[in-house]
Amino acid sequence: MTGADNVRFVSRVYDVDYKTALVFVESFAELGKYLYEPVRVYSSGMRAKLAFAISMAIDFDCYLIDEVTSVGDATFKRKCQEELFEERADRALVMVSHELNNIKQHCDKVAILQAGELTVYEDMDEAFEIYKKL
Repeated sequence: MTGADNVRFVSRVYDVDYKTALVFVESFAELGKYLYEPVRVYSSGMRAKLAFAISMAIDFDCYLIDEVTSVGDATFKRKCQEELFEERADRALVMVSHELNNIKQHCDKVAILQAGELTVYEDMDEAFEIYKKL
């Protein structure tokens, strides 16, 4: 499937207008003609850009983020930051990251998963100290 085919598929799954989503993804992902090429020829960075752009083309109540904002050049990273943390600031967000600065900047609670047990911390400094000791 091409990148555009992926946009069409996800648009159908979430009942979103394909043409609107495609215009957004074309602009946001910056893949140019590769959007119409098979995803199997994409680099891992191109795949990540496509996936992030498709996720932003769908209006979710909650976003699950796994270090994806570290993909691409500085300009693309800034676009990701703006789109996710500014344009969608009113949405719920679950972020998985080893970058403590990202957690501090965008989260108000921290959860640490250790040995199958998830502990939630209101105090980030306490959570970071525990995390650093692990």
